[in-house]
Amino acid sequence: MIRQIIHIDEERCNGCGLCAGACQEGAIGIVDGKAKLLRDDYCDGLGNCLPVCPTNAISFIQREAAAFDEAAVEANMKANAESELRQWPVQIKLVPVNAPYFDGAHLLIAADCTAYAYANFHQEFIRNRITLIGCPKLDEGDYSEKLTEIIHQNDIKSVTIVRMEVPCCGGLARAAETALKNSGKFIPWQVKIISTDGHIVDNM
Repeated sequence: MIRQIIHIDEERCNGCGLCAGACQEGAIGIVDGKAKLLRDDYCDGLGNCLPVCPTNAISFIQREAAAFDEAAVEANMKANAESELRQWPVQIKLVPVNAPYFDGAHLLIAADCTAYAYANFHQEFIRNRITLIGCPKLDEGDYSEKLTEIIHQNDIKSVTIVRMEVPCCGGLARAAETALKNSGKFIPWQVKIISTDGHIVDNM
């Protein structure tokens, strides 16, 4: 059938992996340092991957492709519903400033509650990222100084900040944004906001 599906321009792709993390269906993977559409029938054609691509390597096209198979996607997600955590510890207060896993890392800075509120948190956010968590309401002090050192002293490729929509989570986002500015580096970054009923919201 002819339908809308994504197309990845390998010349533009820098292999950052953000698209793979954004694809809830698992249609995209990183192969030989480049993003690849692994299965047509896993691509719903909605393009959650498009806005996270820092090089505009992803676009929509109309072509012959297998129909989107929602049942197969759900079965695959259930079969692969394992922890995506790649390192320990994860608490911002406990993690060392320098660690081998920071080399070339895509960094996730998340509020504690987000993983409980958002059901697909491991697959959508933790997968292919190094995870740091914290709660500015419960922890004493400001995270920005330590986060600045982590970003400044390591080869961080991108930063994703995930917070709840509640006001107290603003402290975590502000600390991460301050750290990005103070690091002296230009790094792709994004903020995702989770509602208290477990959905991603576009803005506050």
